[in-house]
Amino acid sequence: MGSVALDNANPTILNVSELPSHRQRRRQNDGSSNKDGIRDLLMSKPSYSLDPFYMSDFSDTDSDDSSVEPIDVHEIYDLIAPISDPEHPLSLASLGVVKLEDVHLTSPLDHSNPSALSRVLVELTPTVTHCSLATVIGLGVRVRLEQALPPSYRVEVKIKKDTHSQADDVNKQLADKERVAAALENANLIGLLRKMMKPCMEE
Repeated sequence: MGSVALDNANPTILNVSELPSHRQRRRQNDGSSNKDGIRDLLMSKPSYSLDPFYMSDFSDTDSDDSSVEPIDVHEIYDLIAPISDPEHPLSLASLGVVKLEDVHLTSPLDHSNPSALSRVLVELTPTVTHCSLATVIGLGVRVRLEQALPPSYRVEVKIKKDTHSQADDVNKQLADKERVAAALENANLIGLLRKMMKPCMEE
């Protein structure tokens, strides 16, 4: 690729020990009781393609099982925290692009209604206000969640207010399903997304 100038050559890197470690905490809390269901499936390596509308391995029976504990924001954060930054060999969590407090989940009041949807909103904080890869990062987060969560979840990814000079344009692109689908037909972009997702598969 030659000597391409980085948007942020010296990003601030968070200490790994300061990042939320819900996955470890959950393992300790579970002890020897190994539950089947959404929680265990979320912690496993999902088999997924790079199709944002790919239906994950979660079946309707999984999501309708009243004995299965609901997914929470910590588990959603765990899914996207390891995604690698396109410019640096660092995770989005360690760069502060993805933060636990910026993952929002709205669950339906009536859990017995199979058509009731849960809504996930993730707000991203780019490392610099002129980040040219903000759309790619947002696309990676959206694809990851749409593939890993059950089909009853609707995902929205946005740039956090006042953190990017072109946030409105980026948000429009990330919200447009046709644009997202068209972008994922680009071989170069698919290759970049696979590289970004690789750490998620290694956990």
